[in-house]
Amino acid sequence: MAGWEGKETDTDRGIVISDNWPGYPLDLFTYPEHYSEDLDCVYIPHGVIMDRIERLARNIMEDLGDHDIVVLCVLKGGYQFCADLVDCIKVLSRNSSKTLPMRVDFIRLKSYLNDQSTPDLHIEGAENLSVLSGKNVLIVEAIVDTGKTMKTLLDHVEAFRPKMIKVAGLLVKRVPSGTGYLPNYVGFEISNRFVVGYALDYNEYFRDLNHICVISDTGKQKYKI
Repeated sequence: MAGWEGKETDTDRGIVISDNWPGYPLDLFTYPEHYSEDLDCVYIPHGVIMDRIERLARNIMEDLGDHDIVVLCVLKGGYQFCADLVDCIKVLSRNSSKTLPMRVDFIRLKSYLNDQSTPDLHIEGAENLSVLSGKNVLIVEAIVDTGKTMKTLLDHVEAFRPKMIKVAGLLVKRVPSGTGYLPNYVGFEISNRFVVGYALDYNEYFRDLNHICVISDTGKQKYKI
């Protein structure tokens, strides 16, 4: 597929989508009509997302199978990824010799204003993280861009002395100011474009979009705060 670079020797980066990938025309897919002028393209179709999540679930099962884990879902953008990933792991647990007992907890991070990341990171739900002490933790995050937010979260979680921490990130964005941080499990590496859908939002809009799409300039202006 033009613009997609599956690299067998660099699987830690997931499926690498090149900078010149234009995405798919919107009229090839179904999506909510109220967003018809707000999107440039379908960047990653829902079916591709689901297939990739199934592969990540298999990788996680191979690495962590037969260990109890606490899945720490990063809200709000990560809720759909987390739900689908947990569902895939549950199916694998029912149909393989390995099992992966899970409990799920939630934390909310907020660091964006419109389409710009800000230096202020707000963590909600942090007061409940004492349950992570001595546990195997899988942090599930929808998107990692500069890596600074994830580093701050990891430092915070490590303060509760978990036994192990792994991170699953659906998207890793290539940005000039990035730290080079890579989650343990990566769905897709993408270019520095502002994407929405599959629970990723722009000022709370577009969470009801199944595909991951690139927001248009019209959409940014319409929903700007």
